[in-house]
Amino acid sequence: MNRRTFRDIHGILLLDKPLGLSSNQALQTARRLVGAAKGGHTGSLDPLATGLLPLCFGEATKIAGWLLGSRKAYEAEVKLGATTTTADLEGEVVETRAVPPLDDATLEAALAPLRGRIVQIPPAYSAIKQDGVPLYVKARRGEAVEVRAREVDVYRLDVIERSGDTLRLHVECGSGTYVRSLAVDLGENLGCGAHLTGLRRLWVEPFMAPAMVTLDQLREAAETGPDPLDACLLPVEAGLAHMPRVDLDPEQTRVLGFGQPVPLRPGVASGQESVPVSAAPVAAAPVAAAPEAAAPEAAGQGAAAHEAAAPVGAGYAGDPAAAGQSAATAGFQGRCAAYGADGRLMALAEVDGEGVLRVLRGFNLPPPEARI
Repeated sequence: MNRRTFRDIHGILLLDKPLGLSSNQALQTARRLVGAAKGGHTGSLDPLATGLLPLCFGEATKIAGWLLGSRKAYEAEVKLGATTTTADLEGEVVETRAVPPLDDATLEAALAPLRGRIVQIPPAYSAIKQDGVPLYVKARRGEAVEVRAREVDVYRLDVIERSGDTLRLHVECGSGTYVRSLAVDLGENLGCGAHLTGLRRLWVEPFMAPAMVTLDQLREAAETGPDPLDACLLPVEAGLAHMPRVDLDPEQTRVLGFGQPVPLRPGVASGQESVPVSAAPVAAAPVAAAPEAAAPEAAGQGAAAHEAAAPVGAGYAGDPAAAGQSAATAGFQGRCAAYGADGRLMALAEVDGEGVLRVLRGFNLPPPEARI
Protein backbone atom coordinates (compact mmCIF):
# COMPACT_ATOMS: atom_id res chain seq x y z
CA MET A 1 0.00 0.00 0.00
CA ASN A 2 1.71 3.18 -1.16
CA ARG A 3 -0.59 5.76 0.34
CA ARG A 4 -2.89 5.84 3.36
CA THR A 5 -5.58 8.24 4.44
CA PHE A 6 -5.07 9.49 7.96
CA ARG A 7 -8.04 8.80 10.22
CA ASP A 8 -9.26 9.73 13.69
CA ILE A 9 -8.08 6.57 15.41
CA HIS A 10 -8.27 6.22 19.19
CA GLY A 11 -6.23 3.47 20.79
CA ILE A 12 -2.90 2.14 22.04
CA LEU A 13 -0.38 0.11 20.08
CA LEU A 14 2.12 -2.03 22.03
CA LEU A 15 5.00 -1.75 19.60
CA ASP A 16 8.06 -3.98 19.75
CA LYS A 17 10.59 -1.31 18.82
CA PRO A 18 13.35 -2.64 16.58
CA LEU A 19 17.07 -2.12 16.99
CA GLY A 20 18.48 1.04 15.40
CA LEU A 21 15.41 3.28 15.34
CA SER A 22 14.82 6.20 17.68
CA SER A 23 11.50 6.20 19.52
CA ASN A 24 10.23 9.05 17.35
CA GLN A 25 11.24 7.28 14.13
CA ALA A 26 9.39 4.17 15.32
CA LEU A 27 6.33 6.26 16.24
CA GLN A 28 6.15 8.04 12.89
CA THR A 29 6.59 4.79 10.96
CA ALA A 30 3.82 3.10 12.94
CA ARG A 31 1.54 6.13 12.73
CA ARG A 32 1.81 6.19 8.94
CA LEU A 33 1.16 2.46 8.69
CA VAL A 34 -1.88 2.62 11.00
CA GLY A 35 -3.08 5.82 9.36
CA ALA A 36 -3.56 7.72 12.63
CA ALA A 37 -3.95 11.48 12.38
CA LYS A 38 -2.48 12.05 15.84
CA GLY A 39 0.05 10.05 17.85
CA GLY A 40 2.62 10.09 20.62
CA HIS A 41 4.85 7.69 22.57
CA THR A 42 5.09 7.12 26.29
CA GLY A 43 8.81 7.42 26.95
CA SER A 44 11.91 7.16 24.83
CA LEU A 45 13.95 4.07 24.12
CA ASP A 46 17.47 4.59 22.81
CA PRO A 47 18.15 3.41 19.25
CA LEU A 48 20.23 0.53 20.67
CA ALA A 49 17.29 -0.63 22.81
CA THR A 50 14.45 -2.88 21.70
CA GLY A 51 11.15 -3.92 23.20
CA LEU A 52 7.93 -2.39 24.43
CA LEU A 53 7.15 1.14 23.31
CA PRO A 54 3.46 1.96 23.95
CA LEU A 55 2.18 4.29 21.23
CA CYS A 56 -0.93 6.37 21.84
CA PHE A 57 -3.22 7.52 19.02
CA GLY A 58 -6.06 10.05 19.06
CA GLU A 59 -7.67 10.52 22.47
CA ALA A 60 -5.20 8.04 23.97
CA THR A 61 -2.47 10.70 23.64
CA LYS A 62 -4.09 12.40 26.64
CA ILE A 63 -2.84 9.64 28.94
CA ALA A 64 0.64 9.32 27.39
CA GLY A 65 2.08 11.62 30.04
CA TRP A 66 0.63 9.49 32.83
CA LEU A 67 2.14 6.33 31.39
CA LEU A 68 5.55 8.05 31.30
CA GLY A 69 5.74 7.84 35.08
CA SER A 70 4.87 4.17 35.22
CA ARG A 71 7.02 1.35 36.51
CA LYS A 72 9.07 -0.42 33.80
CA ALA A 73 11.08 -3.62 33.44
CA TYR A 74 14.16 -4.30 31.32
CA GLU A 75 16.60 -7.03 30.46
CA ALA A 76 20.08 -5.54 30.20
CA GLU A 77 23.45 -6.83 29.04
CA VAL A 78 26.48 -5.29 30.77
CA LYS A 79 30.11 -5.68 29.73
CA LEU A 80 32.59 -5.45 32.60
CA GLY A 81 36.14 -4.14 32.30
CA ALA A 82 35.65 -1.11 30.04
CA THR A 83 34.00 2.31 30.23
CA THR A 84 32.89 4.33 27.19
CA THR A 85 32.05 7.95 26.46
CA THR A 86 28.34 7.19 26.09
CA ALA A 87 28.08 4.44 28.76
CA ASP A 88 27.06 2.00 25.99
CA LEU A 89 28.66 0.28 23.03
CA GLU A 90 28.13 3.26 20.72
CA GLY A 91 30.79 5.31 22.48
CA GLU A 92 34.57 5.21 22.38
CA VAL A 93 36.37 3.20 25.04
CA VAL A 94 38.01 5.61 27.49
CA GLU A 95 39.40 3.14 30.03
CA THR A 96 39.93 -0.59 30.46
CA ARG A 97 40.56 -2.37 33.76
CA ALA A 98 40.99 -5.96 34.81
CA VAL A 99 37.85 -7.68 36.03
CA PRO A 100 38.42 -9.13 39.52
CA PRO A 101 37.34 -12.64 40.48
CA LEU A 102 33.59 -12.52 41.04
CA ASP A 103 31.37 -14.70 43.15
CA ASP A 104 27.72 -14.33 44.14
CA ALA A 105 28.57 -12.47 47.35
CA THR A 106 30.78 -9.95 45.52
CA LEU A 107 28.12 -9.28 42.91
CA GLU A 108 25.39 -8.88 45.53
CA ALA A 109 27.53 -6.42 47.50
CA ALA A 110 27.93 -4.32 44.32
CA LEU A 111 24.24 -4.51 43.38
CA ALA A 112 22.71 -3.81 46.79
CA PRO A 113 23.54 -0.04 46.91
CA LEU A 114 21.85 0.38 43.52
CA ARG A 115 18.45 -0.81 44.72
CA GLY A 116 15.68 1.23 46.32
CA ARG A 117 15.52 5.02 46.30
CA ILE A 118 18.96 6.00 45.01
CA VAL A 119 20.78 9.07 43.72
CA GLN A 120 21.84 8.64 40.11
CA ILE A 121 23.82 10.76 37.66
CA PRO A 122 22.30 10.40 34.16
CA PRO A 123 24.66 9.93 31.19
CA ALA A 124 26.05 13.03 29.51
CA TYR A 125 24.79 11.53 26.23
CA SER A 126 21.10 11.67 27.12
CA ALA A 127 17.91 13.43 26.02
CA ILE A 128 17.73 15.49 29.22
CA LYS A 129 17.53 19.15 28.25
CA GLN A 130 19.74 21.92 29.60
CA ASP A 131 18.84 25.47 28.56
CA GLY A 132 16.42 23.92 26.08
CA VAL A 133 19.12 21.80 24.39
CA PRO A 134 19.42 17.99 24.81
CA LEU A 135 22.61 17.04 26.64
CA TYR A 136 23.67 14.66 23.87
CA VAL A 137 23.71 17.57 21.41
CA LYS A 138 26.05 19.54 23.66
CA ALA A 139 28.23 16.50 24.28
CA ARG A 140 28.59 15.80 20.55
CA ARG A 141 29.64 19.43 20.03
CA GLY A 142 32.42 18.89 22.52
CA GLU A 143 30.88 21.31 25.04
CA ALA A 144 31.33 20.78 28.75
CA VAL A 145 28.22 19.08 30.11
CA GLU A 146 27.25 19.30 33.77
CA VAL A 147 24.76 16.59 34.64
CA ARG A 148 22.84 16.97 37.87
CA ALA A 149 22.29 13.96 40.09
CA ARG A 150 18.68 13.04 40.83
CA GLU A 151 16.72 10.55 42.86
CA VAL A 152 15.25 7.53 41.09
CA ASP A 153 13.58 4.30 42.17
CA VAL A 154 15.04 0.87 41.43
CA TYR A 155 12.65 -1.83 42.61
CA ARG A 156 14.60 -4.84 41.37
CA LEU A 157 18.15 -5.37 40.12
CA ASP A 158 19.31 -8.97 39.79
CA VAL A 159 21.86 -10.97 37.82
CA ILE A 160 20.03 -13.59 35.78
CA GLU A 161 23.00 -14.89 33.77
CA ARG A 162 26.76 -14.55 33.73
CA SER A 163 29.09 -15.45 30.87
CA GLY A 164 32.74 -14.47 31.26
CA ASP A 165 32.89 -10.71 31.76
CA THR A 166 29.31 -10.19 30.61
CA LEU A 167 26.32 -9.97 32.95
CA ARG A 168 22.64 -10.18 32.04
CA LEU A 169 20.45 -8.25 34.47
CA HIS A 170 16.74 -7.97 35.21
CA VAL A 171 15.85 -4.37 36.11
CA GLU A 172 12.56 -2.95 37.39
CA CYS A 173 12.58 0.79 37.94
CA GLY A 174 10.58 3.99 38.01
CA SER A 175 10.46 6.92 35.64
CA GLY A 176 13.70 8.74 34.89
CA THR A 177 16.01 5.83 35.70
CA TYR A 178 18.87 5.29 33.25
CA VAL A 179 19.93 1.66 32.94
CA ARG A 180 23.17 2.88 31.36
CA SER A 181 23.98 4.69 34.60
CA LEU A 182 23.19 1.55 36.59
CA ALA A 183 25.71 -0.32 34.41
CA VAL A 184 28.36 2.36 35.00
CA ASP A 185 27.75 2.43 38.76
CA LEU A 186 27.83 -1.36 38.98
CA GLY A 187 31.20 -1.36 37.22
CA GLU A 188 32.56 1.21 39.64
CA ASN A 189 31.29 -0.76 42.63
CA LEU A 190 33.16 -3.79 41.26
CA GLY A 191 36.28 -1.72 40.63
CA CYS A 192 36.59 -2.57 36.95
CA GLY A 193 34.24 -0.26 35.07
CA ALA A 194 31.39 -1.34 32.80
CA HIS A 195 29.10 -0.25 29.99
CA LEU A 196 25.74 -1.30 28.57
CA THR A 197 25.84 -3.51 25.48
CA GLY A 198 22.17 -4.49 25.12
CA LEU A 199 18.78 -3.42 26.46
CA ARG A 200 15.27 -4.75 25.96
CA ARG A 201 12.19 -3.28 27.64
CA LEU A 202 9.94 -6.10 28.81
CA TRP A 203 6.91 -4.25 30.14
CA VAL A 204 5.51 -0.89 31.18
CA GLU A 205 2.79 -0.68 33.82
CA PRO A 206 -0.13 -1.39 33.32
CA PHE A 207 0.94 -3.59 30.34
CA MET A 208 2.64 -6.25 32.44
CA ALA A 209 2.48 -9.15 29.94
CA PRO A 210 2.26 -7.32 26.61
CA ALA A 211 1.53 -8.95 23.28
CA MET A 212 3.81 -6.70 21.26
CA VAL A 213 3.40 -5.99 17.55
CA THR A 214 6.39 -5.50 15.26
CA LEU A 215 6.68 -2.99 12.43
CA ASP A 216 6.91 -5.88 9.96
CA GLN A 217 3.56 -7.19 11.24
CA LEU A 218 2.07 -3.71 10.82
CA ARG A 219 3.37 -3.53 7.25
CA GLU A 220 1.86 -6.91 6.48
CA ALA A 221 -1.47 -5.83 7.98
CA ALA A 222 -1.37 -2.56 6.04
CA GLU A 223 -1.19 -4.50 2.78
CA THR A 224 -4.43 -6.25 3.69
CA GLY A 225 -6.52 -3.26 4.74
CA PRO A 226 -7.68 -1.22 7.75
CA ASP A 227 -9.39 -4.00 9.70
CA PRO A 228 -6.22 -6.03 10.43
CA LEU A 229 -4.48 -2.80 11.43
CA ASP A 230 -7.29 -1.79 13.78
CA ALA A 231 -7.14 -5.24 15.37
CA CYS A 232 -3.58 -4.46 16.50
CA LEU A 233 -4.81 -1.63 18.74
CA LEU A 234 -5.96 -1.73 22.34
CA PRO A 235 -8.81 0.57 23.38
CA VAL A 236 -8.00 3.76 25.30
CA GLU A 237 -9.54 2.11 28.37
CA ALA A 238 -6.66 -0.39 28.47
CA GLY A 239 -4.31 2.39 29.55
CA LEU A 240 -6.41 2.92 32.69
CA ALA A 241 -7.12 -0.74 33.38
CA HIS A 242 -5.12 -0.74 36.61
CA MET A 243 -7.23 2.06 38.14
CA PRO A 244 -10.55 1.81 39.98
CA ARG A 245 -13.64 2.58 37.90
CA VAL A 246 -16.27 5.14 38.92
CA ASP A 247 -19.67 4.91 37.19
CA LEU A 248 -21.70 8.12 37.18
CA ASP A 249 -25.45 8.57 37.03
CA PRO A 250 -27.06 10.74 34.31
CA GLU A 251 -26.94 13.99 36.33
CA GLN A 252 -23.34 13.46 37.38
CA THR A 253 -22.51 12.61 33.78
CA ARG A 254 -24.00 15.95 32.69
CA VAL A 255 -22.04 17.88 35.33
CA LEU A 256 -18.75 16.15 34.51
CA GLY A 257 -19.40 16.82 30.84
CA PHE A 258 -18.98 20.53 31.61
CA GLY A 259 -15.69 19.81 33.37
CA GLN A 260 -17.15 20.60 36.78
CA PRO A 261 -16.33 18.74 40.03
CA VAL A 262 -18.74 15.94 40.94
CA PRO A 263 -19.51 15.16 44.64
CA LEU A 264 -19.66 11.40 45.14
CA ARG A 265 -20.71 10.82 48.74
CA PRO A 266 -23.69 11.86 50.89
CA GLY A 267 -23.15 14.98 52.89
CA VAL A 268 -20.90 16.59 50.29
CA ALA A 269 -23.90 17.97 48.42
CA SER A 270 -27.53 17.99 49.37
CA GLY A 271 -29.29 14.81 48.25
CA GLN A 272 -26.15 13.50 46.56
CA GLU A 273 -25.90 9.71 46.58
CA SER A 274 -22.58 7.92 46.73
CA VAL A 275 -21.21 6.46 43.53
CA PRO A 276 -19.80 2.93 43.63
CA VAL A 277 -16.22 2.28 42.67
CA SER A 278 -15.73 -1.02 40.93
CA ALA A 279 -14.16 -3.77 43.00
CA ALA A 280 -12.02 -4.66 40.00
CA PRO A 281 -9.82 -2.61 37.65
CA VAL A 282 -11.36 -1.03 34.58
CA ALA A 283 -12.50 -3.58 32.02
CA ALA A 284 -11.25 -2.69 28.57
CA ALA A 285 -13.53 -2.98 25.59
CA PRO A 286 -13.08 -6.23 23.64
CA VAL A 287 -10.45 -6.09 20.94
CA ALA A 288 -9.61 -8.59 18.25
CA ALA A 289 -6.33 -10.40 18.75
CA ALA A 290 -3.27 -8.86 17.13
CA PRO A 291 -0.88 -10.88 15.02
CA GLU A 292 1.43 -13.10 17.06
CA ALA A 293 4.48 -11.11 18.15
CA ALA A 294 7.72 -12.22 16.56
CA ALA A 295 10.58 -13.42 18.71
CA PRO A 296 13.06 -10.62 19.51
CA GLU A 297 16.16 -10.39 17.38
CA ALA A 298 19.29 -11.39 19.21
CA ALA A 299 21.66 -9.21 17.21
CA GLY A 300 23.70 -7.14 19.62
CA GLN A 301 21.18 -7.49 22.41
CA GLY A 302 22.23 -10.43 24.54
CA ALA A 303 18.65 -10.74 25.73
CA ALA A 304 16.88 -14.06 25.79
CA ALA A 305 13.66 -14.43 23.84
CA HIS A 306 10.70 -13.31 25.87
CA GLU A 307 7.95 -15.71 26.83
CA ALA A 308 5.09 -16.44 24.48
CA ALA A 309 2.91 -13.38 24.08
CA ALA A 310 -0.40 -13.17 25.88
CA PRO A 311 -3.53 -12.26 23.93
CA VAL A 312 -3.89 -8.60 23.06
CA GLY A 313 -5.57 -6.79 25.89
CA ALA A 314 -4.09 -9.10 28.51
CA GLY A 315 -1.45 -8.23 31.03
CA TYR A 316 -2.40 -4.82 32.36
CA ALA A 317 -4.02 -5.75 35.65
CA GLY A 318 -3.32 -3.27 38.42
CA ASP A 319 -2.87 -3.58 42.14
CA PRO A 320 -5.97 -5.36 43.55
CA ALA A 321 -5.50 -3.56 46.85
CA ALA A 322 -5.88 -0.24 45.08
CA ALA A 323 -8.81 -1.36 42.95
CA GLY A 324 -10.88 -3.20 45.53
CA GLN A 325 -12.33 -0.09 47.12
CA SER A 326 -15.76 1.50 47.28
CA ALA A 327 -16.54 5.19 47.65
CA ALA A 328 -19.48 4.34 49.86
CA THR A 329 -17.84 1.77 52.13
CA ALA A 330 -14.14 2.63 52.17
CA GLY A 331 -14.04 6.37 51.58
CA PHE A 332 -12.26 5.92 48.25
CA GLN A 333 -9.64 8.53 47.45
CA GLY A 334 -7.21 8.72 44.54
CA ARG A 335 -7.06 8.46 40.77
CA CYS A 336 -9.73 6.59 38.86
CA ALA A 337 -11.37 6.14 35.47
CA ALA A 338 -14.73 7.94 35.32
CA TYR A 339 -17.46 6.47 33.12
CA GLY A 340 -20.67 8.17 32.08
CA ALA A 341 -24.20 6.79 32.40
CA ASP A 342 -23.94 5.42 28.85
CA GLY A 343 -20.86 3.38 29.77
CA ARG A 344 -18.48 5.62 27.87
CA LEU A 345 -15.07 6.57 29.32
CA MET A 346 -15.25 10.28 30.17
CA ALA A 347 -12.13 11.11 32.12
CA LEU A 348 -9.05 10.20 34.03
CA ALA A 349 -10.08 11.72 37.33
CA GLU A 350 -9.12 12.05 40.98
CA VAL A 351 -11.29 11.82 44.07
CA ASP A 352 -10.16 14.05 46.94
CA GLY A 353 -10.52 13.58 50.68
CA GLU A 354 -13.97 15.18 50.62
CA GLY A 355 -15.28 12.67 48.10
CA VAL A 356 -15.30 15.12 45.19
CA LEU A 357 -14.28 13.84 41.77
CA ARG A 358 -12.26 16.22 39.58
CA VAL A 359 -11.10 15.77 35.99
CA LEU A 360 -7.39 15.35 35.31
CA ARG A 361 -7.79 14.51 31.62
CA GLY A 362 -11.10 14.55 29.80
CA PHE A 363 -11.87 12.34 26.80
CA ASN A 364 -14.08 12.96 23.80
CA LEU A 365 -14.54 9.39 22.64
CA PRO A 366 -17.18 8.16 20.21
CA PRO A 367 -19.37 5.25 21.36
CA PRO A 368 -17.47 1.93 21.35
CA GLU A 369 -19.50 0.60 18.43
CA ALA A 370 -18.51 3.64 16.30
CA ARG A 371 -14.90 3.77 17.42
CA ILE A 372 -11.87 2.81 15.39
